[in-house]
Amino acid sequence: MPEKGTHPDLENGDANKEVGFDTEQLEKLDEYAALVRYISTYRDGRRKSVVSAPDDEVVEKKSKWWAPWTWFTKKEDAADFIVPDDWIETDIHKGLSSGEIEGRRRRAGWNELTTEKENMFIKFLTYFTGPILYVMELAVLLAAGLREWIDFGVIIGILMLNATVGWYQEKQAADVVASLKGDIAMKARVVRDGQEIDIKARELVPGDIIIVEEGSVIPADANLICDYENPEAFAAYQQMQRDHQDETTKEKKDHDEDDEDDKDAHKGTSLVAADQSAITGESLAVDKFMGDTVYYTTGCKRGKAFGVVTASARYSFVGRTASLVQGAKDQGHFKAIMNSIGTALLVVVVGWILIAWIGGFYHHLKIATPEGHSQNLLTYALILLVVGVPVGLPVVTTTTLAVGAAYLAKEKAIVQKLTAIESLAGVDVLCSDKTGTLTANQLSIREPYVAEGEDVNWMLAVAALASSHNIKSLDPIDKVTVLTLKRYPKAREILEEGWKTEKFTPFDPVSKRITSVCTCNGTRYTCAKGAPKAILNLTNCSKETSDHFKAKATEFARRGFRSLGVAVKKNDEDWILLGMLPMFDPPREDTASTIAEAQTLGLSVKMLTGDAIAIAKETCKMLALGTKVYNSERLLKGGLSGTTQHDLVERADGFAEVFPEHKYQVVEMFQQRGHLTAMTGDGVNDAPSLKKSDCGIAVEGASEAAQAAADIVFLAPGLSTIVSAIKIARQIFQRMKAYIQYRIALCLHLEIYLVTSMVIINETVRVDLIVFLALFADLATIAVAYDNAHYEARPVEWQLPKIWIISIILGILLALGTWVVRGAMYLPNGGIVENYGSVQEILFLEISLTENWLIFVTRGSKTWPSWQLVGAIFGVDVLSTLFCIFGWISGAGELDNPRDRWVQRQDGWTSVVTVVVIWCYSIGVTIVIAIVYYILNRIPWLDNLGRASRSRSDTNMENIIGHLSKLAVEHERDDHGVDRYHLAPKATDADEDD
Repeated sequence: MPEKGTHPDLENGDANKEVGFDTEQLEKLDEYAALVRYISTYRDGRRKSVVSAPDDEVVEKKSKWWAPWTWFTKKEDAADFIVPDDWIETDIHKGLSSGEIEGRRRRAGWNELTTEKENMFIKFLTYFTGPILYVMELAVLLAAGLREWIDFGVIIGILMLNATVGWYQEKQAADVVASLKGDIAMKARVVRDGQEIDIKARELVPGDIIIVEEGSVIPADANLICDYENPEAFAAYQQMQRDHQDETTKEKKDHDEDDEDDKDAHKGTSLVAADQSAITGESLAVDKFMGDTVYYTTGCKRGKAFGVVTASARYSFVGRTASLVQGAKDQGHFKAIMNSIGTALLVVVVGWILIAWIGGFYHHLKIATPEGHSQNLLTYALILLVVGVPVGLPVVTTTTLAVGAAYLAKEKAIVQKLTAIESLAGVDVLCSDKTGTLTANQLSIREPYVAEGEDVNWMLAVAALASSHNIKSLDPIDKVTVLTLKRYPKAREILEEGWKTEKFTPFDPVSKRITSVCTCNGTRYTCAKGAPKAILNLTNCSKETSDHFKAKATEFARRGFRSLGVAVKKNDEDWILLGMLPMFDPPREDTASTIAEAQTLGLSVKMLTGDAIAIAKETCKMLALGTKVYNSERLLKGGLSGTTQHDLVERADGFAEVFPEHKYQVVEMFQQRGHLTAMTGDGVNDAPSLKKSDCGIAVEGASEAAQAAADIVFLAPGLSTIVSAIKIARQIFQRMKAYIQYRIALCLHLEIYLVTSMVIINETVRVDLIVFLALFADLATIAVAYDNAHYEARPVEWQLPKIWIISIILGILLALGTWVVRGAMYLPNGGIVENYGSVQEILFLEISLTENWLIFVTRGSKTWPSWQLVGAIFGVDVLSTLFCIFGWISGAGELDNPRDRWVQRQDGWTSVVTVVVIWCYSIGVTIVIAIVYYILNRIPWLDNLGRASRSRSDTNMENIIGHLSKLAVEHERDDHGVDRYHLAPKATDADEDD
């Protein structure tokens, strides 16, 4: 709830800021004087999200720096926590005191649906787990056993580098996402220390006295106490609680549940009417009486009352439901892909080690001697473990996802779990809401239709009378209705004639109308507005008037207008049909172009709306979506099943009159056809379909329960933000694919060259240099997460067969390039050696340069590399060059067979001219590899290798399941008492009603 004196205008931002009036002053006026003042002084503003004020932030208690296991330690699991009875005996006049809040919060937790914060020290340790990292840790032990202390230290350094960078980057990205989550904080009005104040809903604790009023969202499960205007009834509530003191907790619960259905058990009038359709499916608002429970995230449709919080969000009815659909901690498909690549590389490296050992036996090598020399079997194993296991693979891919989540956060998209980025990148069907996503969610009333003989001002005044007058939280339709009077001064004058509202009945989906009973100058008027058909049914107008009214409603629908019929009844006279108000929610300015762009990206947009089919078709025409729009009832109850039903869904451009259960079925059918589907939603009832979809999207303004069930939460309106997020997700995916291809090729390069070198000429690159090659490879590619990447014009997939084929070819080419350098040095003059040099250092530099530059090949040429990536690789290249020039840790050289004919320097130094030649040669190798890579990606069969079919159908299975869905198991007992079960057709709704 906002601060007193502000107006939470969810349609246009902070109305108080736009308008300049104070709702506190309006509250002092009578109902209709305040309404007229509101209409006269309201000035429209641009729609914007309601964000939490920074000064509302709560400072968390800091952990001890010397105890890392306490950093962000998990909160106490309060799964079995039961709120003590004395906690909810708070006085409504005083509320809780400030001193009581913290103690209760420690036990009950924050009032929010969020996952617990991770222990950051434990999180850091997880960067040392996994098959690939276990092998590197084995290499650490092997290096220690061989007393290769340089290798021992460098391998530990590689492990620490990857863990530290990965942990830090993921934490930084998570902080960016977390900071945005504050923008969707719900507010609540509470009584504390004897004063009414507005706080974040997450700060509520059991026992808080909250104020529930029309138009607000219930911020926590609470028991109603008494009417806001009748605080004296608090004594009656206390007496009622004392009457139940002898009942057990279970009996209380059962009694409360029974009370909800047993209206006769209540005495007096209801305090509020709660809209529970999102959690119970009840279409009508439920009357709530003293002692009844109102549920977290449901809406208050009528009334204003005090309530006492009985449970925090996690343990509320909605919280328990949301916990069932909350994302599991496993990384799903992404983790499976990483594990499969890691396992394959481990199998390959074991094979190469066996080959190297077999060759070593023929060369009469010892197991671990000579000490300090690389030519023994265990050192061969150590070398191949270091080069064949990509220690940076899990870290770089995970941090690429984490940094990508931060990129998405800048686009106002909160990623709930990192693997959702992979899912979003592969989506090919987007089921989108109409209101607020495809349209601007800015209703306006066009030229009204007025029945013959009626006055437009009287009709608009009646429409305003049949609207909610709670200016602080007007429904969008009521708001546009009353604000239309701004253009009709005479209608406003009618409202100033001394009206009093005796009874107001809010809209419900059954009657499809709003009614209010008002009096003016001793005359009672019953005013109604709602669906044209519902309003027409109230009246006894002539057939000619009725036909004209229906024709006008059809005309408005064809033009894309939603219509509101208006009628009035004076005293006990007949209802009089006054006319119709056409409302229009225009498409967003960028929607049509965004849909066209989405189609070029291989994305099929399907519109799902609760509007009538004529309005849905007209909207689709405006957006160039197509006109194959069907009534959702045809999907469920139109007699379609099996393949015919699936074909209808796949070919449709949209569905009208959609309910949440229809969304779930649409998603399921798309998935059965092999499509990756994204679904937008905003209500608690959307949670199943959001979870069922491959990527659930909670749109701007979605309920907290929908946000908890979704994979990604958007804070900005419109389809363009979703399409932008899909493009960013594809860029992130491209970075990961480029790095994986690069890393597999590097492993294969050194495995192929080193093993063939060991077997053929009994030579290897010194183990000390090998570990630095591994270190430099990780240093150079840490910046991959920040690289500029292109996005594909079609939904992306891993295509592992394609990745492996290309990586193997690149690895072979790199190995051939290294063999050319090594072979040239067998020439009498040393081949590429100018003046002087060292075989070990020359090989080290050539391998380092060609491997580092390979990332420029696999990343593609559609975008320029980022300065971070260029800088990291250039820095490593400089280090490799210095190693080569000054002969750092080159050793005494390996004893190869046949021997080199030129004399190497014993200190390992290499001339600058030789280094320049190696640089030029490496550039040439990279160019050749780039050409081959370009050609490989232009081969059609290889480009599509590993891509799954996005529109597959199993006609027989779909038809079998369709027929089975129409059957039910019936149970009956014969005259002899024998139970019998048999299959029978399911009863239709009409049969069930009968």
